[in-house]
Amino acid sequence: MILDIVQIIISVLLIITVLFQQRGQGLSGAFGGGDSGGGSVYFKKRGAEKMFFTASIILAALFIISAVIRMII
Repeated sequence: MILDIVQIIISVLLIITVLFQQRGQGLSGAFGGGDSGGGSVYFKKRGAEKMFFTASIILAALFIISAVIRMII
């Protein structure tokens, strides 16, 4: 019972962090367009963007771990 609630909370937080990452990219970033130079540009993540990126990785790992534990139990 408590694992169900924890997994729901983790999934909602994961969805929120992913949505915050997608906000500034627009549709051209979603479909691979928008780069008129032909080459890809490397951006270094800073500040809040880096925090959301690492939080989404941690939350995804926690979600997978909780799903495996729930499957075993």
